[in-house]
Amino acid sequence: MKIAQVAPLSESVPPHRYGGTERVVSYLTEQLVRQGEQVTLFASGDSKTAARLVPVCPRSLRLGKAVDSLAHHIVMLEEVFQRLDQFDIVHFHIDYLHFPLSRRASFPQVTTLHGRLDLPDLPPVYNQFTDMPVVSISHSQRRPLPQAHWVGTVYHGLPANSFDFQEKPEDYLLFLGRISPEKRVDRAIEIARRTGRKLKIAAKIDRVDRYYFNKHIKHLLNEPFIEFIGEVGHAEKNKLLGGASALLFPIDWPEPFGLVMIEALACGTPVIGFPRGSVPEIIAEGETGFIVEDIDRAVEAVAKIEQISRARCRREFEVRFTDRHMAQDYVRIYQQLLSRSSAQAAA
Repeated sequence: MKIAQVAPLSESVPPHRYGGTERVVSYLTEQLVRQGEQVTLFASGDSKTAARLVPVCPRSLRLGKAVDSLAHHIVMLEEVFQRLDQFDIVHFHIDYLHFPLSRRASFPQVTTLHGRLDLPDLPPVYNQFTDMPVVSISHSQRRPLPQAHWVGTVYHGLPANSFDFQEKPEDYLLFLGRISPEKRVDRAIEIARRTGRKLKIAAKIDRVDRYYFNKHIKHLLNEPFIEFIGEVGHAEKNKLLGGASALLFPIDWPEPFGLVMIEALACGTPVIGFPRGSVPEIIAEGETGFIVEDIDRAVEAVAKIEQISRARCRREFEVRFTDRHMAQDYVRIYQQLLSRSSAQAAA
């Protein structure tokens, strides 16, 4: 099968550090190549891939400090649509940006929606484009937009060897990801304070969240039990996740997936999460972690975290969340869409 993968340009594929969508696109692309598919990746020029790369811009837009990111994505769409006859199917990862063009070109295509969908501006788009096939990354992600043309749910997956299983952790809790109001690192700090455990915070601070960090979080980092590390690359993330007694995931928003949760499971590290968004779909209560309603319950969960088998966490990852499973699920969707397209053409 000849497949085009169309990635966002904000980060390289894979990203140098933080960048969930681009990381997933990389895992999917490389696994499809390993499975014998002919894949073309549209991405920034600093991307690394075994697929054929069409470099739309020299560097990822974040590193290149682009002023108008939309301009580069418009160029990418033109590059894709000039090559439509080269592909059996095109897989977009850039939200709804291509919808008007795709409707008029009429070719096999699908879009994975990677972000939150509870925004008030989105229903008019999906009311208008009910013919655009879309894939969710969790069942919970779909709830705000039942009118969208859902053709499947595919959970993210990681290469089985990308994270190392660590049977015996060190004595610290971990917060890993991004510092923003909805991620609630303040909750993680309070949980650590009340349990008397060390907390390591490995987190990126986006420009838009700098004021929130300075006003609400920075002063909390002076506690002696906190080690603030900042943004980390893959090797350090692997080490931090493997050494943690538990990953704290005290979110306050409808998380579409939460890649860090399955990264933790791959290391054998249980997750203590709040029941928002995809968390109840990813974490098996009492088996791979605990799902808690508030800080009091989170404190209780930390006290019994040693009851969770780290080997069980790793098995859950291997059974449900590898890149091989993800690629196989997407190939099934590609084949269904191609069969439907062929039937429509024959009719």
